Amino acid sequence: MDVHSVKLDSRTVVGKKVRALRREGLVPVHVYGSGIDPTPLQVEDRMLNRLLQSVGSNIPVSVEAEGLETENICFVREVQRHPVTEAILHVDFLRVDVSQTVSAEVPVLLDGPAPGVTQLGGVLLQNLLSLLVEALPMEMPAAFHVDITGLDDFEKTIQVSEVPVADNVTILSDPDEMVVRVTAPRVEEVVEVEEEEGLEGEEGEEAEGEGEGAAEAESEE
Repeated sequence: MDVHSVKLDSRTVVGKKVRALRREGLVPVHVYGSGIDPTPLQVEDRMLNRLLQSVGSNIPVSVEAEGLETENICFVREVQRHPVTEAILHVDFLRVDVSQTVSAEVPVLLDGPAPGVTQLGGVLLQNLLSLLVEALPMEMPAAFHVDITGLDDFEKTIQVSEVPVADNVTILSDPDEMVVRVTAPRVEEVVEVEEEEGLEGEEGEEAEGEGEGAAEAESEE
């Protein structure tokens, strides 16, 4: 597996003062986990953005930083973003022991097309976008590829138990849960508006006639 790497700098600024770091194009981060104390660090915003575009929570990252061991294999565990601008505010890196298994969410990618969509006009419904798995850090899969070319009608589904997986990886998600299927297209019901309008018109005329008769009766009295 290719391991991405990032170099982090030491950080002494903590608390509310980290806003000043962000104005300088720096993002506060923490490294914690196996064999180390939680360590506050910082990294350039541009470098961190490039890293996060390449890795998710299931791709190991080699972290180099002052005060840490030469090699630290970590996983991105939490990314805090601004609610409006979505700018990165803070990131947590979890340091792991490469000899111990870890759990992570691995994305599910669909390889198609599905005949139920292309030939029958159905709608592809992906129920699970990722699966929870357990594996050694350096053996964690980047993604699961699911072949959907066998979905040629609206009855067939692909369940978690049918997802191909290597022997050194354990899927923790419910094996009976549906991953993907093709559903029948929605048929819009055509309402006969003209007939309904005709009925409304007749009722309106009757109501008007009744009103005129009542008015005449009142005038005669």
